[in-house]
Amino acid sequence: MYNILVVDDEPLICKGLAGLLTSSGLAIDGITTAYSGQEALDYIRMGDIDLLVTDIQMGEMNGIELMQQAKIVKPWVQTIIISAHETFQYAQRALQLGAKDYLIKPLNSEQFLDSVRSVLLKMDRPAPQVEPLLMADNEHFRMEEPPSERIERLNERLSMEPDPSAAAGPDESELGLVGPYFAVIKMKLGLAEERSASFSSHDINLIQYAALNIAKELLEQEPHTLVFYSPERDVNIILQWSEQEMEENASGKIHHLEMIGRSLHHHVELHLKRSCTVGISQILRGREFLSVLSRQADKAMLWSEQLHDFHVFYYGDFNWHNYAQETSQEVLSSQSNRIVENTRQYIDEHYRQKGLTIHDVAKNNHVSPNYLSYLFKKYTGSSLWEYVVKLRMEESRALILNTDLRRYEIAERVGYESPEHFSKIFKKYYGVSPSELKK
Repeated sequence: MYNILVVDDEPLICKGLAGLLTSSGLAIDGITTAYSGQEALDYIRMGDIDLLVTDIQMGEMNGIELMQQAKIVKPWVQTIIISAHETFQYAQRALQLGAKDYLIKPLNSEQFLDSVRSVLLKMDRPAPQVEPLLMADNEHFRMEEPPSERIERLNERLSMEPDPSAAAGPDESELGLVGPYFAVIKMKLGLAEERSASFSSHDINLIQYAALNIAKELLEQEPHTLVFYSPERDVNIILQWSEQEMEENASGKIHHLEMIGRSLHHHVELHLKRSCTVGISQILRGREFLSVLSRQADKAMLWSEQLHDFHVFYYGDFNWHNYAQETSQEVLSSQSNRIVENTRQYIDEHYRQKGLTIHDVAKNNHVSPNYLSYLFKKYTGSSLWEYVVKLRMEESRALILNTDLRRYEIAERVGYESPEHFSKIFKKYYGVSPSELKK
């Protein structure tokens, strides 16, 4: 059974789509509607949403921005985009972010339900089971592998010393290195137990092959992305962007990389029942810096030695000067505490701000949203957004009980876009509506 969130700034469309889904006979547990991107984000943060159906043109936050924010919070949420505009740029960006469909208004009811049904069926597909393959007679199981010579050359590029003066070789386009902007993601599988257990090298190859294909499937909508084995048969990923792509959305690229990293970890853990560590580099311009990016991704994963319950590491999140001096657990804890306290102070001062996002808070602390979310939860016991909602709800409750302010005035004061949105969150938090509490 699945939970679906329908988002459109036209209430009639929301109600119509919700009605279609209710009478569709699909395995749907709950249907929630939201009339803005910010309202939708609250439901994604606070509840279990499996499928997001969103309009693309909505007030302050459009459907693409909502999808980006949702993927940061819960990268496994699937998305269907609906739009009144058949705009190639919107459709391309939606598909790059992993949208499962892009439907044009006015919607055909049958087409819409077919799209939802298709997404739910794929979500319901049994997870790949490695263990049965290992127990079967699989000596003749043939794994399709990319040409080994090309892989060797790509791995050589990741290990070569940078030479800014070197001209592009004749084989660059043949290797698929078009750039000019690059980033590297590395995924290392936790196979220590398998190597010490009764698994053959062929069995381990099967697990590695499954991980490679999970990465390829997740990244099939990413243009010019190269996914291949490292010499140790872990997974290397080279992502690249044109000048135009960087000009259009340079600031969102790091968040997008982290979304990919979290998705990789989530799906390997879900489908293969194996742990993995993901290291993410920064973004640099020029093929000659691929080896620098490779070392950054390797170095980012070193922090798994310090943070055993964290799995996706971005190079820019950590103080490498301190790490070079063998950062102690005490130093790391002190740094983390300082980040959390700065975060708490920032939220205390800005929780009334409409449209506040984890991006805003993370930028103030010079760390990524993923790492900040982890630290805040680890050191406070609650998620960052739970803390924001707590402050908003406590203030709104005091205003209801001690003032004569109207509902829309209170909603405005504590940072909600509409009184309806505020009332829904208030009732979910306290179990009673603002008017019931007032009475």
